[in-house]
Amino acid sequence: MAGQGLSTDEVQGIREALAAGRKPKVVFTAAAGQVAGQLGQVVELTDPEVSEEFVVVRFGRDELPFSPTDVAIAPKGAGRRPAEPKPEPPVEEAPAEPEFVLDAPPVPAPRREEPRVEQRVEPKPARRAVKAVKPKSPAGLTVTLAYAEGEWTVAAQQGAKALAKPYVVKPAEALRMVALVDVPGVQEAVEQILAAERAEAEQQAEKLRAELAEIEARLAELREAR
Repeated sequence: MAGQGLSTDEVQGIREALAAGRKPKVVFTAAAGQVAGQLGQVVELTDPEVSEEFVVVRFGRDELPFSPTDVAIAPKGAGRRPAEPKPEPPVEEAPAEPEFVLDAPPVPAPRREEPRVEQRVEPKPARRAVKAVKPKSPAGLTVTLAYAEGEWTVAAQQGAKALAKPYVVKPAEALRMVALVDVPGVQEAVEQILAAERAEAEQQAEKLRAELAEIEARLAELREAR
């Protein structure tokens, strides 16, 4: 009965045997299905990280991939033809004496029958479908435009990896980025924020102009006092 599959050490031994030019014999286990108990030869070991069916076995005229649980190391002497017995030398028989029979009926000649040739068709093993390896999709990319404490910042992140830490951008650049999104509600919110910042900046400018005028007037008075 077939074993329980290949161990890690047996897979390494097969890999070394292939490197030396040998093709180790294996026997299919019950996990292989209808070919269980049959013999095959390992012709290649592919990358186990690409597919779990990396043991390529030659079975008849086909070379199919199997997993290590589908095959086991064949016992020694498996697959050898038993020695054929030597035919015994024929025994020579003494020639028969002629028989004299009066009025004996003629003996009919034996009917010669044609030998029947039966052709047995061995069912071919069903091909195992090779599992397609799905390519790994890249991680999602997130670009964030944020506004806080009077500053606009942009950050970029792909999956759990930060591609760009938040850095400050000008209000005009932030408005151009939002215009590319073409979402009226978001664009109106950005315009309101910019309008509020503009009004606050104008108030500060007026306040600074007034303070500057007071300082210049005080300076003029001090100059006249010389």
